[in-house]
Amino acid sequence: MSLSEQFHTDDLHPIDIVEHIAEHHEWDFDRVADDQIAMAVVGQWRTYSITLAWSGYDETLRLICTFEMEPPEEKLPLIYETLNRTNDMCWTGAFTYWADQRLMVYRYGLLLAGGQIAGPEQIDRLIGGAVTSAERFYPAFQLVAWGDQSPEEAMNVAIAEAYGRA
Repeated sequence: MSLSEQFHTDDLHPIDIVEHIAEHHEWDFDRVADDQIAMAVVGQWRTYSITLAWSGYDETLRLICTFEMEPPEEKLPLIYETLNRTNDMCWTGAFTYWADQRLMVYRYGLLLAGGQIAGPEQIDRLIGGAVTSAERFYPAFQLVAWGDQSPEEAMNVAIAEAYGRA
């Protein structure tokens, strides 16, 4: 049975749909507020912290996928160059590094202006896409930070799309 066959989304809040998806996949989650949910999704390389928040003000479902990264200070310029190369390869979402929190962050905003409704399959793909992107580029970030590879060399491991399941 598909996710959308399990319930009608017309009257459901987007975060209610996310909660249902998290339960469906048996992900650990915490309903932080009515408009926000945080969850842990296990990938091949690590467990990713994913937060989705609904902003009624601008009608956007915001996704943030993070993982800890503590590169040596002298590697930060190379990490930022790798981020630029990574974002050139991402058509949806973008990566950034939050140095104060020591987190690598993938962000995406799904605009649902005019009362549009995101369906469960769409939200599930949104989450899966975030994990897929993180899995695809995680090795490149690690090679630059700890493997003494140049950003150009490290990006060779991210040439192909990662396949698997989130």
